[in-house]
Amino acid sequence: MAKLGDNLKINGDRLWDSLMEMAQIGPGIAGGNNRQTVTDADSEGRHLFKRWCDEAGLTMGVDKMGTMFARREGTDPDALPVYVGSHLDTQPTGGKYDGVLGVLGGLEIVRTLNDLGIKTKHPIVVTNWTNEEGTRFAPAMLASGVFVGMHELDWAYDREDAKGLKFGDELKRIGWVGDEEVGLRKMKAFFELHIEQGPILEAEGKDIGVVTHGQGLWWLQVTLTGKDSHTGSTPMPMRKNAGLGMARMTELVHQIAMSHQPEAVGAIGHCDVYPNSRNVIPGKVVFTIDFRSPHQDVLDAMKARFEAEAPKIAEELGLGFEIEVTGHFDPVTFDENCVAAVRNAAERLGYSHRDLVSGAGHDACWINRVYPTAMVMCPCVDGLSHNEAEDISKEWAAAGADVLLHAVLETAEIVE
Repeated sequence: MAKLGDNLKINGDRLWDSLMEMAQIGPGIAGGNNRQTVTDADSEGRHLFKRWCDEAGLTMGVDKMGTMFARREGTDPDALPVYVGSHLDTQPTGGKYDGVLGVLGGLEIVRTLNDLGIKTKHPIVVTNWTNEEGTRFAPAMLASGVFVGMHELDWAYDREDAKGLKFGDELKRIGWVGDEEVGLRKMKAFFELHIEQGPILEAEGKDIGVVTHGQGLWWLQVTLTGKDSHTGSTPMPMRKNAGLGMARMTELVHQIAMSHQPEAVGAIGHCDVYPNSRNVIPGKVVFTIDFRSPHQDVLDAMKARFEAEAPKIAEELGLGFEIEVTGHFDPVTFDENCVAAVRNAAERLGYSHRDLVSGAGHDACWINRVYPTAMVMCPCVDGLSHNEAEDISKEWAAAGADVLLHAVLETAEIVE
């Protein structure tokens, strides 16, 4: 393989312009994006990405989950491709960079190679995974989960949003059901560039996060059933207050996570209160719990403690209690060679870096189960993400894409 020089870098201005143009699709109300999966805005973003891929000479494939694979050929038609990418869908109040940086950073790699006339032995495939966020159709990382065999295609198609619409129907409605069977593609490696979604890199003044591990998670959904009654005329000892039950379980979730510091986290993130009236005691509450840890034993212990103690809270308050697992994946250890390629790239380019454990789930976490995988992270302002105020600098984006470029080229092998 030809030697990689430290002067080989992407076009940072072009990458930034692409990020800003994509952000015009599905604008939020406060400067970010609302481009939720398999919406009309998602379809529009996909068409823009496809046009850019066509202009870059890439061949587009789409599988039955709507995942987009844009291929740049290598010199060896039999060599396994190196995949790179992330996702274009956003949270309802999402930022302009979460996921999008990884997809458009992968596209920028191809554009740079085209500019410089660089050929690789292995093909390079830029990927846009469908429904990474999971906010409209749970669970998160749905398409990559089907790809690696964690979910069945029909099960994924039957996921419903809050309005009762099914994922498969919506994917068909926007015109992005591909004809390719899910999971048949083979990879030499997969690399994902992402913003950190945490405060560590910015706080320590580091340019690059070399992601060595990913936290596992349990997503639990709890339904508490009490009795709707008038807030003014129902005596306190006679109430069956589902809202009070959720409040006490919120404190329990916090205590459980705090008992496994420094790396474990837990919170109640979503709740629906019924009938949700100011003068009616809640008769029913449905809420979600998110437990995460990079250690399997800790992750399972947190779930087990909640399952043991929460029913006692419900019983004490006279409430019905139901619990359902809505999402799960085990902690991730990324591939040693791919991680080394990321670290080598940062050092070759002179960027300051540190090892990181990803606190969020990513498509890379699923792909790592079947193919060698690693992640590159860049800082984000105040560690803020899943928020319209999410922000990064042009320099951070370029540095992350530079490291991605070098890690991919080390793996895909430059041809002299």
